[in-house]
Amino acid sequence: MKKPENLLYGVNDVPPHSVTLLNAVQHVGVISINLVYPLLIFRLAGTPTDIVIALLAVGMAILGLSTFLQGAPRGPVGSGYLCPSTFTATYIAPSLLAVKAGGLPLVFGMTIFAGLIEAALARALHRLRALVPVELSGLVILLIGTTAGLVGVRTVLGGDARSPSSAELTVAVVTLGITIILNIWGKGLARMLCALLGMAAGYLVSAWFDLFSPEDLVRLGAAPWVALPTLDHVSWSFDASLAAAFAVAALAAAMKAVGTLVICQRTNDAAWVRPDDASNAKGVIADGLGTTLSGLLGGVGINTSTPSVGLVAATGVASRRVAYAVGGIFLALALTPKVSALLALMPTPVMGAALVFAACFILINGLQVITSRLLDARRTLTIGLGLIAGVTVEVIPAIADGSSTWLRPVIGSSLVFGTLVALAFNLLFRVGVRQHVEMSLRADAHDPAKVEEFLRRNGALWGARPDIVNRVVFGAGQLVEAVIEHGNPSGALELQARFDEFDFDLRLSYEGAALELPEQRPSTQEIRDTDAGAMRLAGFLLRRNADRARVEQQGSRVAIWFLFDH
Repeated sequence: MKKPENLLYGVNDVPPHSVTLLNAVQHVGVISINLVYPLLIFRLAGTPTDIVIALLAVGMAILGLSTFLQGAPRGPVGSGYLCPSTFTATYIAPSLLAVKAGGLPLVFGMTIFAGLIEAALARALHRLRALVPVELSGLVILLIGTTAGLVGVRTVLGGDARSPSSAELTVAVVTLGITIILNIWGKGLARMLCALLGMAAGYLVSAWFDLFSPEDLVRLGAAPWVALPTLDHVSWSFDASLAAAFAVAALAAAMKAVGTLVICQRTNDAAWVRPDDASNAKGVIADGLGTTLSGLLGGVGINTSTPSVGLVAATGVASRRVAYAVGGIFLALALTPKVSALLALMPTPVMGAALVFAACFILINGLQVITSRLLDARRTLTIGLGLIAGVTVEVIPAIADGSSTWLRPVIGSSLVFGTLVALAFNLLFRVGVRQHVEMSLRADAHDPAKVEEFLRRNGALWGARPDIVNRVVFGAGQLVEAVIEHGNPSGALELQARFDEFDFDLRLSYEGAALELPEQRPSTQEIRDTDAGAMRLAGFLLRRNADRARVEQQGSRVAIWFLFDH
């Protein structure tokens, strides 16, 4: 890896202890916001406060252990990057179904199942690109954000059971308002910890309105400062009818983990070209095993923390040592029941406001992933129909109530139903997806503008990413000029472009001398003193632009291939 200039401490660097500790505290603050997800599930299950306190303590231990596992630099598990774990909205929809069907034991049992599915998918994700393209990953993230946002709104408004009081609405408005103000106009730590500070303000306003019951305050006061977490209240069950819901969530978690790990790779390597599939696979295995561990110990699903990875880019501190410090802090918090008790008392409007705030960024992240591709008619219909299917489930929940028992977990989840609809149409629309076009060029009348217009027009029709199209256009222009200058072509040059969703291939064939595409740059003396040196330099520069390149020759006919990973 080549360390970027804006990165103060790379993944293998050792920053001062003060830098390590302060950055770890920031990461813990960002991640702690997502403790609202297990707290929400525990509350909906009607779990007594003392058991919630115990389960939250275990949850923090899970985050610590999973962060250590992800940061492991060697072995078959762990990406080796500063990529902490966090509880995730990905598992909210299936966990809500499990709570209604079988309480927390079913949530824990199905979480184990989901973690094992994610770990099993790790090695196959690269081969599943045709089934789960980038824009479909964005749809999954968008549906996750939709679910989280609606759960947050329903939490604030009280659902169907009751209407919120004016005090509760005030708490929600204050919590969300302060969080937004600090996020937009705050600076430094105030901005980074805006959600945590907003929730703290929500606690204070809740205390002002006497929203804490005397019993809860007694439990908070009685909670010890130091004690070992307990697993006395953890049990497991399994329901095959929920397998599809948790399997889809596991696939979504795996896709999100890959996206997060790619950000880590790009942050740490100025010469980054393409994702490291081996590192991604080990990172997804660690993520899946972390979710399995969470189910075993009494927690809900976890995932890589995208906000933490964004914090790495913002601070310029990507050292693996910070990951170890984050894991250590969470393990220390797990031994402090007083902190867990404080979280367990989180007022409902504070919880709902935090969910709404987090959902905004999840939604936009999903939209950014979707729009990173040029959306042709196939992709537009796939994403649109999947989104409509998911939103329909949220707007008309009676659809699930009228379905058969085995279909209810699938149709009852916007994430599961929307994803499955999109997957089905993606498979259908792949019929005839491979495209190719050709054009002839004359060496004595070469017009670079026509080549560029030809490639950009077809790239847009195929829905190729703009950055890939730019590389193809640049490579084609340089290749044609190099062949005309050094290949002594006779007759027409045939330029062919092929696209199949994952590879953009360029082929130039002609009658003439073959160009050499060396992997090593020729020496300065060779370039200066020989014609062959200049020709080899041109070939070397051409090879660097493409992900892969090769030269084929049959008699006097030469074909040069440039392959670009999409």
